[in-house]
Amino acid sequence: MADLNGKFFWYELMTSDPQGALAFYGDVVGWTSQPFGGGQVEEPYHVVSGSAGGMGGVMAITPQMAECGMRPWWGGYIGSADVDADAARLEAAGGKVMRAPEDIPGVGRFAVMNDPGGATFMLLKGNSPEGMEPAPPMAQGHVGWHELYSGDFDRDLGFYTGQFGWSRGEAMDMGPMGSYQLVSQTGGTDFQSMTGGIMPRPKEVPVPLWLFYFVVGDIDAAAGRVSAGGGQVLNGPMEVPGGGWIVQATDPQGAMFALVGMRSAAA
Repeated sequence: MADLNGKFFWYELMTSDPQGALAFYGDVVGWTSQPFGGGQVEEPYHVVSGSAGGMGGVMAITPQMAECGMRPWWGGYIGSADVDADAARLEAAGGKVMRAPEDIPGVGRFAVMNDPGGATFMLLKGNSPEGMEPAPPMAQGHVGWHELYSGDFDRDLGFYTGQFGWSRGEAMDMGPMGSYQLVSQTGGTDFQSMTGGIMPRPKEVPVPLWLFYFVVGDIDAAAGRVSAGGGQVLNGPMEVPGGGWIVQATDPQGAMFALVGMRSAAA
């Protein structure tokens, strides 16, 4: 069984239109979905699956959440062996507890955190002793890259590497945009081990956030499906080191997401 402590392993979309979002991502990324617990509630939690199984969920923003200012967004869960202890430890290291640890019946215990720069992530310890196995690298429909638009680059980099044990790879100079620091959640330092990057928040991004890159086949075809489905391509397709291509976009409800894939020889 894989050790998921300190690693992103589950991804969740909070949205104003779950059915619309499921149709959009089903077309763009190729997910299948099913209601959790049989769909016996008015607004069920929908589990979405890529080629290697379940990878996340989609749920509705309630009227109460909307009144508090929540807008559609993607969040990520980091595995925790002890959510209460980790929340306290991370707060002492400069993070902030946004929602105190509590139980999700039948699922596990979670907490909502902000890193020192203000980006949100969640901690989760599942109830199942078997846990779940991570998808193979670059599995279709799963997250192939994690990117932090940091509100405080130096503090955030030290926070994630120091508190979760992530390792640092190459730091790439992006000129006026600052440094793009490659990081690995698996402890390796070579390029193939890298699972994400941390960079200063660009001025075009309104708040610090984690951006998740979903793996697709043909990046140009996927970008076309984004536009055809009512989403907006913000950037790309753009080539990145290693031969892949990326697109950054928003879905029809306004949540920001990204895609990573290859470009066909005919493109």
